[in-house]
Amino acid sequence: MKEIFVTGAAGFVGNKVSELLLKEGYEVIGIDNLNDYYDVKLKLWRLDNLKKFNNFKFYKNDIDDFNFLKQIFQLHHPDAIINLAARVGVRYSLENPFIYLSTNAGGNLNLLELCKEFKVSKFILASTSSLYAGQKMPFKEELPVNAPISPYAASKKAAESMAYTYHYLYGLDVTIVRYFTVYGPAGRPDMSIFRFIKWVMEGVPLEIYGDGKQERDFTYIDDIAKGTIKALKPLGYEIINLGNNHLHKLAEAINLIEKYSGKKAQFEYKEFHKADMKATLADINNAKELFNWQPEVNLEEGIKRTVEWTRDNWEWVKNTKI
Repeated sequence: MKEIFVTGAAGFVGNKVSELLLKEGYEVIGIDNLNDYYDVKLKLWRLDNLKKFNNFKFYKNDIDDFNFLKQIFQLHHPDAIINLAARVGVRYSLENPFIYLSTNAGGNLNLLELCKEFKVSKFILASTSSLYAGQKMPFKEELPVNAPISPYAASKKAAESMAYTYHYLYGLDVTIVRYFTVYGPAGRPDMSIFRFIKWVMEGVPLEIYGDGKQERDFTYIDDIAKGTIKALKPLGYEIINLGNNHLHKLAEAINLIEKYSGKKAQFEYKEFHKADMKATLADINNAKELFNWQPEVNLEEGIKRTVEWTRDNWEWVKNTKI
């Protein structure tokens, strides 16, 4: 493979995936609509880092726009698509479910249809551990995921189903990677780790939904990006969990933030959100067996790196809206 489309290239995962691909010598065509779901200055900071590479080209537009996408396919003829463009955020999806279905399902369909038309050899779809709501941990890929508890999860289920359809009907090689609580430097400010670090450094109380005993399989961004790139391997059709395979309470992550920031957290407790999950834990045997992937960064090291990045970039990060 020589040329790869990465949608959501200014997003958290899309940016790191693009960076690693560029360093490996791939031509990367990045697409992102730079929407304002969270502070755009963070997306622009990530994008500026990618624009330093001569083998990167960027288009600002939306994967909902089929005609735009078709023009890009005609110009570049990609070898693979990594679809990381998505409307994210479980809670916000309850406020505006229409846009989640439009982008996460409809935009994904646009890409699948163009893969069929232009005979693209590989399609990777980023999905979510949110699909496993109600299932027994650790979550295995073969579990039925037929009871999504948020519009966000439902839109990702729709995208997965259509991806399988295009594999079955047209022989498209599809790998779906389900991510587990991604965090790290330049992360999303709507997610807990970014918010907690910023609030601790500002001396602002941390907003905790529930009692803080929620458990997550926190997975460091570099591990997620490396796993996503390994998924370019021809596999036919596979669903693969990418998680750290360790369960950590939210309170444990907060303790590590306190340790590496040197500041004490304050707390403001709120009602647990109905669309949230109490715990997530990935079974990652498929990733190990199919492309020899396993996470390398544990939670303590990952928090340390993230706090250091925040401190190093504090002059502009402190003004980031969350």
